[in-house]
Amino acid sequence: MYLDFYKLKENPFNVTSDPGFLFLSHTHREALDHLIYGIENRKGFIEITGEIGAGKTTLCRALMNRFDGSTRTSLILNPALPEKQLLEAIIEDFGITPLRSGKAALIKSLNSFLLEQLSAGNNAVLIIDEAQNLKHSTLEAIRMLSNLETEKEKLLQIILVGQPDLETKLRSPKLAQLRQRVAVRSHVRALDRDEVDGYIEHRISVAGPESELFFSPEAISSIFEFSGGIPRLINIVCDKALLVGYVREAFQINGDILDESIEELEGKYKKVAAVS
Repeated sequence: MYLDFYKLKENPFNVTSDPGFLFLSHTHREALDHLIYGIENRKGFIEITGEIGAGKTTLCRALMNRFDGSTRTSLILNPALPEKQLLEAIIEDFGITPLRSGKAALIKSLNSFLLEQLSAGNNAVLIIDEAQNLKHSTLEAIRMLSNLETEKEKLLQIILVGQPDLETKLRSPKLAQLRQRVAVRSHVRALDRDEVDGYIEHRISVAGPESELFFSPEAISSIFEFSGGIPRLINIVCDKALLVGYVREAFQINGDILDESIEELEGKYKKVAAVS
């Protein structure tokens, strides 16, 4: 509705995980560096945590876009699958066609694939999003996949991405062996006040380089207070503010527009921001 008015090619504040809009704050750059280091050095298990809406999935999609043909990837977005179905999903995402459907045959097919990739000088990366939802038994099964290795190298790099509950779960005595194998860890924190300003400017510049849209310092402060620096909440309130601004025919989004936008948003977002 407001794209033409603001000279935007696309919505700058969609809540989808679009890597084209990735803003590398200090904490996001740090997490990305940890991911790249862990993968390139074949560290095996890598753990990335962050609050809901912190941008973890966007970060992972941006990571995948950086890979060339020498890195094969499997991205699992539904970790609630039963163990065998999860293994099938991993194998399918890698493009493997197993000869048989039994669990042992699936693991054998995966191992053969990983050895082929190693011989070709390639790496293989498994990314499991929302990993805090994995059952203990499934996490243990995933640990067993890390046993697919040579004497010198891990054949499969496994990235567990989840909310802070993931770290709590991995501290369980039942998962002691898995926790000991996590070689690289990073936590994605919320943005600070200045980063919120940079985040908004970045997304507007990507969506509309010629746009004259501008958020005032007062508006930025209101957005930071409302969102707690969580990118998803920033997107929600900014999208609403653009709609209110469009109705008012305002190219500058000021504090009054933000106040109206926040008042119109559902109360649940206010509660989430207050918790953050």
